[in-house]
Amino acid sequence: MLLKNPPKISPNLIKQLEAILGKDGVIRRKDELLTYECDGITGYRQRPALVVLPRSTAEIAAVVKLCHDNEIAWVARGAGTGLSGGALPLEEGILIVTARMNQILRVDLDNQRVVVQPGVINNWVTQAVSGAGFYYAPDPSSQIICSIGGNVAENSGGVHCLKYGVTTNHVMGLKIVLPDGSIIDVGGAVPEQPGYDLTGLFVGSEGTLGIATEITLRILKTPESICVLLADFTSIEAAGQAVADIIKSGMIPAGMEIMDNLSINAVEDVVATGCYPRDAESVLLVELDGLGVEVARNKHRVAEICRQNGARNITTANDAETRFKLWKGRKAAFAAAGKISPNYFVQDGVIPRTQLVYVLQEIKALSEKYGYKIANVFHAGDGNLHPLILYDNKVEGAWEEVEELGGEILKLCVRVGGSLSGEHGIGIDKNCYMPAMFNEIDLETMGYVRDCFNPKGLANPGKLFPTPRSCGEAANAKIQGFAGVDVF
Repeated sequence: MLLKNPPKISPNLIKQLEAILGKDGVIRRKDELLTYECDGITGYRQRPALVVLPRSTAEIAAVVKLCHDNEIAWVARGAGTGLSGGALPLEEGILIVTARMNQILRVDLDNQRVVVQPGVINNWVTQAVSGAGFYYAPDPSSQIICSIGGNVAENSGGVHCLKYGVTTNHVMGLKIVLPDGSIIDVGGAVPEQPGYDLTGLFVGSEGTLGIATEITLRILKTPESICVLLADFTSIEAAGQAVADIIKSGMIPAGMEIMDNLSINAVEDVVATGCYPRDAESVLLVELDGLGVEVARNKHRVAEICRQNGARNITTANDAETRFKLWKGRKAAFAAAGKISPNYFVQDGVIPRTQLVYVLQEIKALSEKYGYKIANVFHAGDGNLHPLILYDNKVEGAWEEVEELGGEILKLCVRVGGSLSGEHGIGIDKNCYMPAMFNEIDLETMGYVRDCFNPKGLANPGKLFPTPRSCGEAANAKIQGFAGVDVF
């Protein structure tokens, strides 16, 4: 839903906002607003009319109520690390930034629960409880800078999502400010709750249903034993087949990650781990955890499966320091891509594991067809691909071609039985591809849910769902292949 002829923000409204937040809580200067014109996907830019910085649930509720009464659209933003344009501001809208709401409110080790504000950085949760032998499982590559509120909005995953699931599997309850400014609590400190699963509904709703202001998270006990294996291969397809064979054997590693040659050399140039052989076409990282006897047995099984698929060398790490060194390159892979290209566009499709070899071959063919290099870094265990399309934004027309190439990869993922997103969300980047996965009735039903919470369409309009305006502006490349499917 996009608003027609949205009202402009009046001086009186600004005074009311300053009365709620203080003058330092309202950003108006154009040069300061530039900081907020995009999230992690820089191909889409829009400067907001105003940015506000609340510190509490009450302040967010007051701001949202003011927007509701004056029919001003708004977008919530956390740390700005999103990769689907989900936090892209509106020209005549207000950007509600939760960065100041960064307190860990309660730690309950006995019940393995932590309550945090949305601006808390992902990695802070584990830091707060690691001394007591606990950790927070969802670990996006951006975990040292991304916020829990953003993780909730996009249902973020990470390298350990294969065994432990994504954000929705670790959120127990939420305090939410609805788009009319009212406050509700959903879920709770116990997993079994009667009635509708409103917590599960809200996680991944991308800011279209409200803003989470307090989040109750499940934390886990640190495993007795952890082992990381790094195997290098002469082809990425061989690594992909090894992943399929490991899962087929009945083992469920904590995580399995693949990086191709482009990514290997980029991370070695930047972080110099010394662990990744530069001549390898791909490396496979496998982390095993659990009881000591289980990990000891499974590491030999994984190593044998890798060798059967042509692994040249296998490095095994049981101590924390070496494990960290092996993971360091994978965690830095997105940032390291900046070493080999002025710009890159990352996608986030999901495929069945059995389709890994075929899809990787097809991505290689698309790379050659469009003439852009693609670095592949991905959560191989659950088929969550992250192809990084390398380009130079200074070249006229490059962004449009890259965007079209990204769309072809997404359509390929759906075609083999996969999904448009595993953890980055839909945002504005993929909303026109939603009819590839969902028919008209599916989308209409989802629209009913959105309208129940957000009847005026003021909460993050234009995101997640296709709209006539956004799809029209996206050119035919965005919806090519979906002829005959209506959007709303």
